[in-house]
Amino acid sequence: MFSTGMCNSNIRCNHKDKEALLKFKQGIKDPAGVLFSWSTQQDCCEWKGVMCDNFTSRVTHLSLPCSTTLPTYIDTIDRSHCLTGSVYLSLFVVEFEFLYHLNLSNNNFSAIQFGSLDCHNLSIGTPSHQCVNSSVLRYLDLSFNHGAITSLQWLSHFSSLKYLNLDAIDLHEETKWLQLVTMLPSLSELHMRNCHLKDLSPSLQYANFTALKVLSLPGNGFHSKLPKWLFNLSGISSIDLGSNFLEGQLPEALLNLQHLEILNLNGNHFNGPIPHWLGEFEHLQHLNLRKNMFSGSIPTSLGNLSSLLFLAVSSNRLTGVVSEKTFVRLSKLKELAIFISPPLIFDFDSHWVPPFQLERLSLAFSGPKIPVWLFTQKSLEYLSIYESSFEAKGKFWNFLSRMKEVHLEHNSIDGNLSNVVLNSTFISLSSNDLKGWLPRLSSNVVVVRLSNNSLSGNMSSLLCDDEMLNGKSNLVYLDISLNLLSGGLTNCWENWKSLVHVNLGSNNLTGKVPTSIGLLSNLTSFHLHENKFYGEIPSSLENCHSLLIFNVRENNFSGNIPNWIPHAAKVLQFRSNHFTGNIPAHICQMSSLIVLDIANNTISGHIPNCLHNMTTLVSSKTSRDKLSFFFSRRDGYHYTFEDNLELVIKGQALEYGKNLHFMSLIDVSSNNLSGTLPLQMFTLTGLCSLNLSHNKLTGKIPYEIGNMNNLESLDFSTNQLWGEIPQTLSNLSFLSYLNLSFNNFKGKIPLGTQLQGFSALSYIGNRDLCGTPLTNICFQDGKSKEAKQNHDDRSEFLSWFYIGIESGFGTSFLGVCCALLLNRKWRHAYFRFLYGIPRSSKGNKSSSVKENKDSDAILMATTTNVHVD
Repeated sequence: MFSTGMCNSNIRCNHKDKEALLKFKQGIKDPAGVLFSWSTQQDCCEWKGVMCDNFTSRVTHLSLPCSTTLPTYIDTIDRSHCLTGSVYLSLFVVEFEFLYHLNLSNNNFSAIQFGSLDCHNLSIGTPSHQCVNSSVLRYLDLSFNHGAITSLQWLSHFSSLKYLNLDAIDLHEETKWLQLVTMLPSLSELHMRNCHLKDLSPSLQYANFTALKVLSLPGNGFHSKLPKWLFNLSGISSIDLGSNFLEGQLPEALLNLQHLEILNLNGNHFNGPIPHWLGEFEHLQHLNLRKNMFSGSIPTSLGNLSSLLFLAVSSNRLTGVVSEKTFVRLSKLKELAIFISPPLIFDFDSHWVPPFQLERLSLAFSGPKIPVWLFTQKSLEYLSIYESSFEAKGKFWNFLSRMKEVHLEHNSIDGNLSNVVLNSTFISLSSNDLKGWLPRLSSNVVVVRLSNNSLSGNMSSLLCDDEMLNGKSNLVYLDISLNLLSGGLTNCWENWKSLVHVNLGSNNLTGKVPTSIGLLSNLTSFHLHENKFYGEIPSSLENCHSLLIFNVRENNFSGNIPNWIPHAAKVLQFRSNHFTGNIPAHICQMSSLIVLDIANNTISGHIPNCLHNMTTLVSSKTSRDKLSFFFSRRDGYHYTFEDNLELVIKGQALEYGKNLHFMSLIDVSSNNLSGTLPLQMFTLTGLCSLNLSHNKLTGKIPYEIGNMNNLESLDFSTNQLWGEIPQTLSNLSFLSYLNLSFNNFKGKIPLGTQLQGFSALSYIGNRDLCGTPLTNICFQDGKSKEAKQNHDDRSEFLSWFYIGIESGFGTSFLGVCCALLLNRKWRHAYFRFLYGIPRSSKGNKSSSVKENKDSDAILMATTTNVHVD
């Protein structure tokens, strides 16, 4: 008894709170053991995520956000270790009397519901009036969870809330969200980003947001003008309505919000001029008007915003003149985004020195020279130049070397990179007019994009410079595709083990792939397409366990298709090479594969009957992980670069980038495959394109093809398939390309708008096929008019052929008989031959006369018998 009492005296946690926490734990799943410390033997105030008041020992904070990192390649954040299950918010009303702070953000909860307030199941000592009273909760963060919330009626039980964050929660079913949120009289911050909200109630005159300071509603579906109730929020300091569909001109009623510090209207449809009265917001620090339809000139009154730190007016329809007068008082400016290109005129004094030192600059300008004032920005860390044309020389490249991030893609920059050293963490120079050899890279570089230029020479200058690297490399992303590079791949890959994405496609590179490529153990995406590589794929690549995309199309590779490819691979493109052998059964183990392209090789054997093991293709869900590279930015956002792939679909080569993850394809055309179509192939209901053309396949098309309801392109042409086209093929409602030509199909083309909508070219080369869209009319027996006509013509020919033979024989026989009757010498010679009668001498006349009479008698009898028969 004494020991028990001592133990109890050491427990700080309130018994009721402990029971409530354990009840919360029972309703959720914890795959990573986050709540391992939640043991009944331990003080609950020391449990992970729990904080208690130092004096009352009551639980005041419960913070269990899931820690996730931005993925390097696939855009789906891994939350498999996060808390999951269901959360019932009623628990926090009834059981927790002193809970002020609740953070369950970034988890994987599939259902967030309020539940029922059951007064009969309250813990001992809980007063029943808590069934109707509100919680004391002031901070609630449920953002970035997996599930949707169908109703916000439960907000009435949390009337003390000051901070509410529901970012990325699907609220599309809640049409009265605004009315329910305004029932929170103490609410200071409201965050509802990407919640699928639709109605902003533009006609509502007043919203009861008396304490609201921060309103964040970007990325929803608002189609209206700015709401009238917004102009009555006199105490608000931050408004973020970016990435919606708001329209109209900015109303002057915005001036009612004199305490405004942040105004983000980026990515809407606002039009008309940028109002001059915006210059009257003396506290405004952040103004983002980019990606709208504003017209007219940039008002010089913006230069009065002396507190401004961020200004973005790019990507509009602005005209007029921009000069240093617009920026004369913006001494605090740190970030500027302005595109000064025709019809916007750049009229800065060549000796102008700005009053600010920028950290980030996005710029577009016209003219052959770089603005001189740009070189005065010594604090610049981020530079983005678009749609400009200038010559880049040594001074410019030295200036760039101080930057952390450089975006210069899609310009007409003329420059030579042969002696340039790139030092920025992130640098993109794609789609310019850059020439010379590849530049050198310092160990600071993480991402480099040099595609679509005119760079030449070999890869040694970039990869084999040990002095620059000093044995260290942080390069993760390398894209030098679409250039004029030549030579081999070199053998210097041991310096670049951090690489995740490598694209060397569309150059003039040649030789064999070196075994040192296998040292790139982090490699996820590898493109060697449209070069002149030859030989076999080295087996050392089996060390690249993370490989998801492997693209070697249009080279001269030979040997067998590798069987070491990781099971997690998503895209394999081997088309237009010289690969031989069979399709390895190993491919069936790649459950995540969405693109298998081995067309135009000399692959033989049968199609594997285990394709149903590729479970991603069995699923009919269209939402898949994007195949993208992610690069984190300093401001918490990130850049996304989608992988690009050229696929032959619907008879033509198409480029897939952002939508690549929606495409699923199997193309084994133009090989030497034989055998029948495996039934298991037709369980791939998620497949979009299937091409088996130009092989030696036989057999019938299974009726199960009707299960492939996502199929958009189907090509079985130029094979030896036979039988009738199954009726189930007409069930494929998404099918927009079909080619069954040059096989041995017969019978009637199944009726249905789907199959009759294709041209006759989809069916030609099948002699016994009939029905629309072919001109061959089907008869009741299923034969086409042409086939029946051929049969009838043949029967008629044979009939006349036999009649001709009989007639000819009869006529010839009668002709011979007549000749014998009319010519005595022929008649006597015939019977001598027939009966073996010896020829008499010339002197025995009487004997000869007797012989002739006998012959005549025999002949008459013979001819008479023939006539009777």
